[in-house]
Amino acid sequence: MDMDLKNLKRAIDQVAEEKGIDGKKVLEAIESSIAAAYKKEYEKKGEIIKASLDTKSGDLKFWQIKTVVDETTVRFEEEKTDEEAIESDEAGETQEAEEEVGEDVLPRYNPVRHITLDEAKKIKKTAKVGDDLEFPLETHEDFGRIAAQAAKQVILQRLREAERDSIVSEFKGREGEVLSGVVQRFERGNTYIDLGRATGVMPYREGIPGEHYRIGERLKFYIAKVDDESRVPAIILSRSDENFVKRLFEVEIPEIQEGLIEIKGIAREAGSRSKVAVLSNEEGIDPVGSCVGQRGTRIMAVSNELGQEKIDVIEYSEDPVKFISAALSPAEVDEVKVGQDQQAVVIVPDDELSLAIGRGGQNVRLAAKLTEWKIDVRSASNPDQSHAERVEKDRAEKEAEAAGDEVNPEKSSEDDLGAGEVKEADTEEVESEEKAEEARNKEKTEEEKEDK
Repeated sequence: MDMDLKNLKRAIDQVAEEKGIDGKKVLEAIESSIAAAYKKEYEKKGEIIKASLDTKSGDLKFWQIKTVVDETTVRFEEEKTDEEAIESDEAGETQEAEEEVGEDVLPRYNPVRHITLDEAKKIKKTAKVGDDLEFPLETHEDFGRIAAQAAKQVILQRLREAERDSIVSEFKGREGEVLSGVVQRFERGNTYIDLGRATGVMPYREGIPGEHYRIGERLKFYIAKVDDESRVPAIILSRSDENFVKRLFEVEIPEIQEGLIEIKGIAREAGSRSKVAVLSNEEGIDPVGSCVGQRGTRIMAVSNELGQEKIDVIEYSEDPVKFISAALSPAEVDEVKVGQDQQAVVIVPDDELSLAIGRGGQNVRLAAKLTEWKIDVRSASNPDQSHAERVEKDRAEKEAEAAGDEVNPEKSSEDDLGAGEVKEADTEEVESEEKAEEARNKEKTEEEKEDK
């Protein structure tokens, strides 16, 4: 069989490099495709054909594989000719597949794939049940169009399988890592990311809320999961995962990489705010200052990667009072009262109340999640009223005010009218008093003239 070995070897190396798979896998795919073509052209259905290609000499070899069996591994029926066996095999292929799945039903003996133990020992004395015996076949050089098409399908399938296995083996061990990728396309709410050898997918729920991506934009992503059960391996990426923040801290802060500072917990509402609790394992190292960096350069780098997300770095403490006080940062805390069932009451100055609670309750909510305590924030002027009671009271007052306006829509105009009437009455009274005073003064003057 004429074959350009130099070009074949180069093609194998090129495919192996492009697909990132072992050259041996590519050669196995080629040998399988040649065996499929040989079987399609010359052999009988049901036979197991193998091919071997020597890339140095160009020699092709073919052989048939038969498995050694006995009555414990297959069931024997009345003897049939090879043609009858083939026809029976073709007609009952589906049935046999179902039987092989069954627990108590043995597969049917097939002479084109099986050989009995007695016959096998005549060929090889050491043969035993389960062995595969090889029977050399005649080498043919002319493959037809149909056989060539079958060979092409086999090699493409084998290459896809090899590429899939290679991708899975590479990324499966990298779950939990952060890598860089380029936004490739958008489809059904999902964002597809070019990772080089593979394409990752970031579902809509794994993106940062409010963040907009552009095709061609390079970003960092967290490898959340590698799904190797589907036909095409899916590399699930995320930017909203709490561990994404942790990995970015490890990249930007050398003390965390070296184990001098430890991240004890993260509470995050992606796209808005994160709270990170850190602890120093080395005396003399300020965990918060090290994470923030000089003039905030380190924490700013993490925040920029997260789309300007606000990050509060908090020093971890085993003392729940200190930890809860720090977790409510940037608000100042007057007092923390810890109780049973992980419940704590926090007293803050009146002017710090809204800051401690945060917009929509976000600050206290993240602090509760970080510390794993139920936190009730109360003002110093009204320490007996919980935040929930205060919210309920404000809501009730607003509802009552709104209901009152709806019931008496003319109340304000009546009040204005009443005020006008009072004002007019007051004016008339003043004018009467002034006239009376003027009359008294005139009468007094006349009396004085008479006396003179």
